[in-house]
Amino acid sequence: QVQLVESGGGLVQAGGSLRLSCTASGSIRSINAMSWYRQAPGKQRELVAVRLSGGSTNYADSVKGRFTISRDNAKNTVNLQMNTLKPDDTAVYYCHVNVVTMNDYGMNYWGKGTLVTVSS
Repeated sequence: QVQLVESGGGLVQAGGSLRLSCTASGSIRSINAMSWYRQAPGKQRELVAVRLSGGSTNYADSVKGRFTISRDNAKNTVNLQMNTLKPDDTAVYYCHVNVVTMNDYGMNYWGKGTLVTVSS
């Protein structure tokens, strides 16, 4: 089993910054990808940013230039630095990982989510 612990959500004014963190622990042999998704009220969950094990990254067009995803491989942690936040960034942010477990299974896991609220 793999556990994800997220932190860093909260309330911030438009133009402000927040940093989200997610740490994976448990039966992990390797991590293929670590990502952040978000889901706003009444909308579908969408990919915000992903960082692959090789270091490549990809971002949603709506956050390019404002958000940065980074990863600490030694700590199995992924961070999302969010700058110049807008009210449209208000959502529950979810950490997602794709791992190879100690039993050599490829598995996907989700965090419980952390709420980010951006006031205008």
